[in-house]
Amino acid sequence: MLRSAVLASCALAVMFAACPQTPAFAQQRPAVSQCQAIAQTLPDAGFVQLASAGGFVPDLQPAAARDPNVAITFLGHSTFLLETPEGVTIATDYSGFHRPARPPQVATMNKAHSTHYTLTPGPEIAHVLHGWGDNGRAADHDLVVGDAYIRNVPTDIRAGYGGAMEPDGNSIFIFEVAGLCIGHLGHLHHELSETDYAEIGRLDVVMVPVDGGLTMGAESMVRVVSRLRSALILPMHRRGPPVESFLGLFDPGFDRATAGSATVTVSLATLPKKPLILLLQGL
Repeated sequence: MLRSAVLASCALAVMFAACPQTPAFAQQRPAVSQCQAIAQTLPDAGFVQLASAGGFVPDLQPAAARDPNVAITFLGHSTFLLETPEGVTIATDYSGFHRPARPPQVATMNKAHSTHYTLTPGPEIAHVLHGWGDNGRAADHDLVVGDAYIRNVPTDIRAGYGGAMEPDGNSIFIFEVAGLCIGHLGHLHHELSETDYAEIGRLDVVMVPVDGGLTMGAESMVRVVSRLRSALILPMHRRGPPVESFLGLFDPGFDRATAGSATVTVSLATLPKKPLILLLQGL
């Protein structure tokens, strides 16, 4: 209820702020994350605040009003397919190994190893978003595709077991659609800083690696997940140590369940009241 009220107030504030502006001017301004705004507004949310640089919030509500559901399908390893109310399709950690039935419109990638990216994704994918930057710069994605607003938060990457860390070598990707804040932690190699949490903001749904190997130790990952306070947690990277050992590290404040299929359909109205770790079918 509180989160819905915050969304409504944010939408009203944006609407009235945008009224004096011409459409051309508004489109030239950077988008502002609703998920960051909500995280700063909710009381006792455990987030630090991030000052806004100004801009406009994309109007993603009309499609959400018609059909608020977002379908999330686990294709394998760390690749999920997101389908928005307007039919935008997004594949995470797209490498070509785990393909959806049709090419996605958006593909996000991380460069940890070959199961997380491809340099030949195919021209039919309109938006290919690398989690790493070029020329020593961090990746900086901030775009609206249909009813989805997509952005990234750079993270560091480790070169193999015990290797040196490369600053900003990978990214957490965040998808804001139908009022939901959905995050894919990617190949996360370190615990997050206060600045990272502020840039991420609120995540209603989070996809989290649970192998405790090349990514990050299980106990560290549990601390990250607990701090994010997401309503729905979707484990990935499920080869290696039994996923049950990861689940056993969570306290009774988290529910656990196994889905009957590889797909979960979620909306603001159907988010679990108590944090739920949901194992989708697949590996």
